[in-house]
Amino acid sequence: MKLKVFTVFILFMYCLNAQQNKEDYANDNFFRFDNFIYKSSIKTVLCHESSFEMNPPEIDLHSDQKIQLSFDDLEGGFKTYQYTFFHCDANWNPDDLMISEYLTGFFDDQITNRSASFNTVVSYTHYTCSFPNTAIRFSKSGNYIIMVYENGNKDEPIISRKFRIFENLVSLSARIHQPLGSDVLYNTHEVDFSIFFTQYQLTNPATDVKVVITQNDRFDNSITSLKPLFIKDKELSYDYDDGSNCFPAVNEFRVLDIKSSRYPGPTTQRLFRDSASTVFQVILKKDEPRTFKRYVFSPDINGRYLIKSNEASNSTTEADYMEVTFFLPFEYPTDNGNVYLVGGFNQFQPTKENKMHYDKLNKGYTCKLLLKQGYFNYYYS
Repeated sequence: MKLKVFTVFILFMYCLNAQQNKEDYANDNFFRFDNFIYKSSIKTVLCHESSFEMNPPEIDLHSDQKIQLSFDDLEGGFKTYQYTFFHCDANWNPDDLMISEYLTGFFDDQITNRSASFNTVVSYTHYTCSFPNTAIRFSKSGNYIIMVYENGNKDEPIISRKFRIFENLVSLSARIHQPLGSDVLYNTHEVDFSIFFTQYQLTNPATDVKVVITQNDRFDNSITSLKPLFIKDKELSYDYDDGSNCFPAVNEFRVLDIKSSRYPGPTTQRLFRDSASTVFQVILKKDEPRTFKRYVFSPDINGRYLIKSNEASNSTTEADYMEVTFFLPFEYPTDNGNVYLVGGFNQFQPTKENKMHYDKLNKGYTCKLLLKQGYFNYYYS
C-alpha cells in the first residue's frame, strides 16, 4: 500500500453542484469553472505557488506569496492575452460577490512576460504571469478561477485554472492509517482528522464548515460530503469507520523520463527523428499490467510532472516537444468502459486526447501524446 499526500481544505461556505462528463465538453469553448484548455495549440499549462513548480496552487492571503501561471502557444508569434478572476463557492461555482468585493486595483491584466522558443524543433511562445501583483490584488480568501482570454474577448476563453487563497483561522490535526475491515485493509487509506476553532466563532459548526479532502491535489476523486461526527468544545471530529473518508491506495505511479533528446530514458524503447518526422518520436517500452501484481515500492513524485531538458540552460523556452507513444498490453479489449492515460500533466481528466485505443494486431491499448521534455508520473485509469 502506498502512502499518498492528502490535503484537507476547510471552507466556510456550502452549495451543491452536479459533475459533468469532461470528455463530452473538452473541445468546446463554453467556459466552465474547472481546469480546462480551450484551444488545441495551448500546451503545458502550469499553475503553482511561485517558489517551486511542484507546489500546489494555494497561498496565504496575508503573505507575500504568489501564484504563477505559465503556458506554451504552439502557434507561435506574440499574442495579446489577458486574464481575470472569479471568486467561487466551496464547489467551484461562481458566488454572488461583485468583482470589486474580492479584487483591488484593476479587474483584469495583460500577460506581458512572453518569450519565443530557442533552438527547438517545435516552435512555440512561452507566456508567464504571477499574481497578486501591482495591478491586481485579492481582498478575500476562498476558491478562485483564473481565466485567460485573447484580444479582450472574454467570450472565448483560452485557459481556466483553479487556485486557492487561504487564511489560518482554525487549526487541524490529522492521521492517515489503514482502515479497519479485512476487505479494505490493504487497498485503501483512511484520513481521520479534527478541526479546532478556538480563535474563530462558528454559529452552526455542523453546517457552516465545508470540508474537502484531496489526494495528491486531485479534484476528480476528492471527498466533499463529510459532516462532523462529534462536536466538542471548539472541536469538530471527523473520525469515520464506515469508509466515508477512505481513498484507494493505488500502486506507484508509472514514470516517463524524456529529459534528453540525445539519450533514451529508462522506459524508452526508441528515440528518433527521421526525415518524415516533424517532431522527436518516443516509443516507450510496453507497460506491464499490474492488476494482480503485489505492491512494490519505487520512488515517484505523486502524480506530478517537471519540465526539464538536460541539454538546455533554460528549459522554459529550450525544452522541445516530443510525440510519445504509450502501449499497455491487453489480450482482449475491455467491455466495461474505456481506458485513459492520466496524471498531473492533464489534471487526471479523462478526455478524448488521452483516451487509449485498442490495437487488435498488437493486442493492447495505445495512444500518442505531444509532451514537453521533462519527467512525468502517470497511470492508466
